[in-house]
Amino acid sequence: MTTKKVQEENETCPAQGLLKMLSGKWKPEIFRLAVDAPLRFSSLLRQITGSNKQTLSVALKELEEIGLLEKVVIKEKPLHIEYNLTETGKSLIPIFQQLESVR
Repeated sequence: MTTKKVQEENETCPAQGLLKMLSGKWKPEIFRLAVDAPLRFSSLLRQITGSNKQTLSVALKELEEIGLLEKVVIKEKPLHIEYNLTETGKSLIPIFQQLESVR
């Protein structure tokens, strides 16, 4: 049995999996910024104070792997990459809006 399978079986709350997916450095902030507009890497570096290239690239890759962000290569000059929320990511927006209103 894989470690991931064991973790899934040990989760007692349905929200626990979601919270684990979005835990980590910069993931919630990246998700929040992606709600407003497509993201570009250089823009994220400027917007998220204290971030660096390595931690941002890892967080973006993980969000892409779990299906919340999609990486889109824009083949216009200059060539650039944008990150957009997937349909799954968009479906989580109301949940995050509720969490933000609890403050």
